[in-house]
Amino acid sequence: MIKYITVSIVNGFLFGVMDGIINANPFAQKLFEAYKPIAKTSINAPAGIFIDLIYGFALGAIFLLIYPSLPGESGLTKGIIFALILWFLRVFMHVASTWMMLDIPVKTLSYVLITGLIEMLVIGIVYGIFLKPIK
Repeated sequence: MIKYITVSIVNGFLFGVMDGIINANPFAQKLFEAYKPIAKTSINAPAGIFIDLIYGFALGAIFLLIYPSLPGESGLTKGIIFALILWFLRVFMHVASTWMMLDIPVKTLSYVLITGLIEMLVIGIVYGIFLKPIK
């Protein structure tokens, strides 16, 4: 249980840090100008940190629940497969919906797809290396 709590907090923190790096860098800011008319002018940092921490715990629990069903022998492989599932359900589907509903440049959507994949792989690898269900 201590390992689950620790890994979930670490991954929640990683979500926040990676989101900051991915979204606040000058290149991303230029790409995300398309959202400017509908974007908030400030961010509620405490709420963002709280949401990322909850997300870390929720994904850790889901990973442990489906661990036996994930393909692969090693935790690392299972973590990568989990990351690809997360990427498809969280990032790819979001980008597909955005592409269908909003007039956002393809290079912006491509950036979100690529950086989202990297983010999910980091998160999945951390779960895969450090979390295993108790037998």
